[in-house]
Amino acid sequence: MFTEPPRPPTAPVSWRRDLLLLTLAFGLLFAFRLGSYPLSNPDEGRYAEIPREMVAGGDWITPRLDGINYFEKPPLVYWTTALCLKFFGPSEWSMRATPALFALAGVLLTYGAARKLHGRAAGLGAAVVLGTSILWFVLGRIMLLDMAVSVLMSATLFCFILAVREPAGATRRWLFYGLYASAALATLTKGLIGFLVTGAVMFLWLLVFNQWKRLRPMHLPSGIALFLAIAAPWHLLAASHNETWVHRYLVYEHWERFTSPAASRPGAWWYFIPIVLGGLIPWSGFLFSAVRDGLRGGWAKREENGVAWFLVTWAGFIFLFFTKSHSKLAPYILPIFPALAVLVGGWLARLPLGRAGAARARVGLGVFSFFCGLLAAALCVLVLRPALVRMAPEQALALRPPALTMAVVLALGGILAPWWAKVRGMRAAMGVIVATMAVFFGTLMFAAPDISKPGTKPLALLVKARALPGDRVVHYHEFFHDFTFYAERVVDTVAFKGELELEEDAAARATGRYDMKEAAFRALWSGSGRVWAVARKKDLKELFADTAFRYHLIAETPDHILFSNQP
Repeated sequence: MFTEPPRPPTAPVSWRRDLLLLTLAFGLLFAFRLGSYPLSNPDEGRYAEIPREMVAGGDWITPRLDGINYFEKPPLVYWTTALCLKFFGPSEWSMRATPALFALAGVLLTYGAARKLHGRAAGLGAAVVLGTSILWFVLGRIMLLDMAVSVLMSATLFCFILAVREPAGATRRWLFYGLYASAALATLTKGLIGFLVTGAVMFLWLLVFNQWKRLRPMHLPSGIALFLAIAAPWHLLAASHNETWVHRYLVYEHWERFTSPAASRPGAWWYFIPIVLGGLIPWSGFLFSAVRDGLRGGWAKREENGVAWFLVTWAGFIFLFFTKSHSKLAPYILPIFPALAVLVGGWLARLPLGRAGAARARVGLGVFSFFCGLLAAALCVLVLRPALVRMAPEQALALRPPALTMAVVLALGGILAPWWAKVRGMRAAMGVIVATMAVFFGTLMFAAPDISKPGTKPLALLVKARALPGDRVVHYHEFFHDFTFYAERVVDTVAFKGELELEEDAAARATGRYDMKEAAFRALWSGSGRVWAVARKKDLKELFADTAFRYHLIAETPDHILFSNQP
């Protein structure tokens, strides 16, 4: 049984003040210019369109993409996004509100857990480390499921480590209920990993460190009932409404994607190492020292350092789990970041505030300065020599003011942080790091509209304004996820499948609207009805070269064309 350090006295006023300040600061950071750039294609377009179809069709059980059953993920984020759509209307801001709010919740959750474990300074340090880490900030502004599931999995694990430290009583009971509820919500967000992965982390820590006695009481019967009450109803309803749901959701999504290359997202064994180190910037350089000091004494002091060992088990198991998977994407590793933030934030909080602390942190400060210099140089090259990175000159020109501003800010931050650490101590150095990242992130958001890859939004809005209910809209040799959201209508597709899971929806297959062959498209085009078509310019060379094919050019963007069979 590990030894618990003395707990700092509770100060309700400081709790409220800290939570309020963190909410204001990071709420502003995550919300700043959140709706200033179009939804990206395909991911953001897909995860906005599914909730739009839920609201439009009134079916909140079966997710649909372009009118076709879509069983890849459970619906919790679809539901929250659909509620934002219903109450705030269709906009980029309302579609990104869910990940931004979860990112903020993750910062507050990490503060609360770290404070309970190590005191107020560690709580504030962990919250700041998490909220200003590059990967956490970026994924808090993108409409994906990974931020939500990361926060809910972290809530499960934080509730566990806090609960096993509590004596029997109301606090312990509610922490365990929090564990069961958050695991159920994580399961409703991204499937069985919501409880299987977190359960494996808890089991491994209990097994290795022989902490089984700390589980009593764990309120298992009532906890399982709570878990099932939250997680089971949708799964049962989805299975009863859709005969192919079980195979797609349980077999393919949860087994075949992990054990085989079915998802076509392979990666080397070291795939997540640069993502973790790069995503944790500006705090990456402090991670080794934080882990080393947290585990000081090694196995002989495992009982004394039980919390640190739990956090390392948490991060290590999830890292290895996704490394082993045949399906790898950068956001998958996000659930380890709250654990790393507590390790780093707690270590920084224990440093002396003066020059002695600066001496112990010199490696981390050096890594921060190196990162700032490297990124500043890369930004200058990006906009001053765009040909080297194959960037269009006009895009480089638009990005030049914010990029050069970010380069100057990073260069100054990289110089000032270690210098102020020597002169004024670690508190001043951390202030420089946080200020550098805040200005960097803020300036980055002004550049976001020019960074984002152009989609089909202008063409979709034109179709929304001009197309009649009886008109047919066709995507030619591609499916543009953002188009259906902005146009607020489903479309036909020609010679394309991709994300559209026709094998899961016999009714959709029977319509003949999806995956049309070229002959069927030509016949539709020659009919009397109005047909609108959207395509990438590179996909139209052969079609437009056919002199027998008559069309009217309606509008175009640098990459896409909207054309019709009628003027």
